[in-house]
Amino acid sequence: MTTIKTLWSGLLVAALALATAHAALPDSVGGRPVISLAPLVEAASPAVVNIRVSQTVSRSNPLGDDAFRRFFGIPDSPHGPREVASAGSGVIVDAERGYILTNHHVVADADTIQISLIDGKILDAEIVGSDPATDIAVIKVEGEGLIDMPIGNSEGARVGDFVIAIGNPFGLGHTVTSGIISALGRTGISRDGYEDFIQTDASINPGNSGGALVNMNGELIGINSAIISRSGGNVGIGFAVPTEIASSIMGQILDFGEIRRGLLGVGIQTIDAEMAKALDTTAESGALITNIVPKSAAEEAGLEVGDIIVEVNQKKVDDASQLRNTIGLMRSGDEVAIKYVRNSKTRSTKALLGQAQSQQLTGADIHPGLEGAVFAAASTTSDNGIEVAEVEPGSPAAQRGLRPGDVITAVNRTLVRNLEDLAAIAENNRILFLLVQRGDRSLMLQIR
Repeated sequence: MTTIKTLWSGLLVAALALATAHAALPDSVGGRPVISLAPLVEAASPAVVNIRVSQTVSRSNPLGDDAFRRFFGIPDSPHGPREVASAGSGVIVDAERGYILTNHHVVADADTIQISLIDGKILDAEIVGSDPATDIAVIKVEGEGLIDMPIGNSEGARVGDFVIAIGNPFGLGHTVTSGIISALGRTGISRDGYEDFIQTDASINPGNSGGALVNMNGELIGINSAIISRSGGNVGIGFAVPTEIASSIMGQILDFGEIRRGLLGVGIQTIDAEMAKALDTTAESGALITNIVPKSAAEEAGLEVGDIIVEVNQKKVDDASQLRNTIGLMRSGDEVAIKYVRNSKTRSTKALLGQAQSQQLTGADIHPGLEGAVFAAASTTSDNGIEVAEVEPGSPAAQRGLRPGDVITAVNRTLVRNLEDLAAIAENNRILFLLVQRGDRSLMLQIR
């Protein structure tokens, strides 16, 4: 008992000493130096910018036109176009040319963009290019004395590494938080793109979007993009787009002026243990090829319907979604090493990825019931089908059940291969029945 009392007394003294130390952090404790992140923060912060975006949105008059209001003596209320502003963050990655990485959702539909530097200087910016599927955008400013942040190797990041996040949360510019990398390769966070997120418990809040996730070498390893939270504030689960992806997207934007996403040219579905037993195969996970596009990269590589892709570039493929993400995050012309199972034998091949179509069409141009959606050719699995690239919350398309990432394979029992097919069918029909592939499920949606 005496030993326990002595132990508790020692712990209490230590706790009091620690609490007192917070008032003035000592240079050393127990002969060991106290580490500060201040030098790292001072070097990295000038490369992070605050972004202010303004755009004009329309407001409808819920009570009809002005003549109707005056007839019934209803007081006027503001309606019509109005300007709204939002805030985010960005990271200067090329000071000489003024290039800044940020999120697509920070600058999407912007009329004007301004960035403010750590010294308070404000500069006008313009969008160079943007990719909704990875939520990465490149903007450009003209200015002198810019400081950029070196881009690190996100593939070398490990769970448990210390990181800091720098951004503009709630408009509080150049805020720094710290934490660790909680997980790597996170997917399924958003439904409208290609994902391979770094998860961190460094505090990320609204306004941090587009800001920097920095390693202990002062290098950029991620663009902070999303959080999971019931309240809208930080709960220690934040996500960043790895610089491996952000750099690839930026390179395509600067090289081609567009995104040239890789295309394997296969239809796929996830295989599980039950399917593996039915197919009498040794592969209990992976992506089962259900269709191969003629003259595609897959056909040229010798892949066949019934093959099960289990690995791409020495990375395991667990399901169809993972294969879609892996191929979709590569650029056309990339050579990929593929391991697959055929007749219970594991084989290998190499494929030279083709180019996915980048044409898009808005729902309003197709059918009133599809307003608020943006459609594109299904990009990473096959050249058949129409992918839902974006859906505006609350729009007619959203109300009728469409989600980003859905793939429309048929309309009114007619197969659709491209945007032209969809538009042609919609032109002559007031009611549309869409056959939609959502992950591993198929469903029918009625559009009026």
